[in-house]
Amino acid sequence: MPKMVTQVRLIPRTLCARALILLGFFMLPVLPCLGQKHGKTAASVSPEQKTIGEEISGMYTFLREGEFVQITVEQGKLSGFVSRYGDRESDKDAFLDQFFSKGSLDGNKLSFTTKAVHGTWFEFSGSVSRGEGKTPQAEGYWVIRGTLKQYDEDDAKNVSAKSREIAFKSFPQDLEEGQQPKQ
Repeated sequence: MPKMVTQVRLIPRTLCARALILLGFFMLPVLPCLGQKHGKTAASVSPEQKTIGEEISGMYTFLREGEFVQITVEQGKLSGFVSRYGDRESDKDAFLDQFFSKGSLDGNKLSFTTKAVHGTWFEFSGSVSRGEGKTPQAEGYWVIRGTLKQYDEDDAKNVSAKSREIAFKSFPQDLEEGQQPKQ
C-alpha cells in the first residue's frame, strides 16, 4: 500500500501576530467588566464611606442634659431615634422616643427626619467630622454639625418651625471585653 502524504499549509507568522493584536485591541474595553457582577461598579463604596459609616454609630448629645440621638449605620443605611423630654403640657418632662422616618448618609453628609410624636418632629441636615476626643472612648470623638429644625403642630393643625445651628457630640464608646484602648 502506498503511503499518502497530506500537505499541511502553515499560517504565516505575520498573519497570526496581526490576529492576536486585533483580538487584544477588541478585548481591551471588555476586560474591566469581566470580574464584576450584575452591574455593580468597582467604585460603588469607597473605603472612607464604609469606615465613617461603621464608626459613627452610637449615641450623641441632643438639646438638653439627659437627651440623646442614637445613630445607627448598617450596610450604608442610616437609622436611629431621638430620646428627649416632652415640652407640651400633655407630656411635660416625660421621656419621648422619636424614631427616624427618613435618614441618609452620603460620605460625611448626614440627614434625618423623625416621626411626629404629640405634634412635634425634627429635621436635621449636616455633616460628620472628627471632634476633639482623642479616642472613641472619649466624649466628642465624633461631632455632627448642622441645622436642626423643630416643627410643632398645635390643636388647630397650624405648624410652626424653629431652626438652629447645633453640634451633636458622640458619647464615649464602651470597650468590648478584652479590648485595649487605642493610644
